[in-house]
Amino acid sequence: MAVMRDKPYPGMNFTVDLGTGDIDSPDAGLIEVIFPEARIQTFEYRNGNERVNEPRKIQGLTHYGNLVLKRGAMGSLAWYEWWHHARNGDPDVARTVVVQLLNEDHSEVVLTWRFIRALPTNYQFSALNAVVPETLIESLELAFERLEMA
Repeated sequence: MAVMRDKPYPGMNFTVDLGTGDIDSPDAGLIEVIFPEARIQTFEYRNGNERVNEPRKIQGLTHYGNLVLKRGAMGSLAWYEWWHHARNGDPDVARTVVVQLLNEDHSEVVLTWRFIRALPTNYQFSALNAVVPETLIESLELAFERLEMA
């Protein structure tokens, strides 16, 4: 459940469950979560005999961008295998992905995002560069059908 306070929470203490129930292994450790845009489509409607010239706004479909997850490459094939199953049309590939924000001492979950029926749509690595000593980053982009927060 969300815990409200006057001071904003830092965005550096979080856990991610990729639908496996595991948040403690190195496989579940992420360096960045990029949240998607969520928008409700609206359209305009107006009868020709209305007395005002402003149309009504009518709610349509809800649209979400994709969730992007990033971690240091460590030799795990878990993300690739999930993407591989999606690529091959596995009907059971969708999962519920849960991101939880923790307080400063990691003792309490203060905000939770649930991405329902998430599936991988993009899988990539950062560039290999022999003259720049940077960490190799693995990215997984997920499409999903519904967002819930608590």
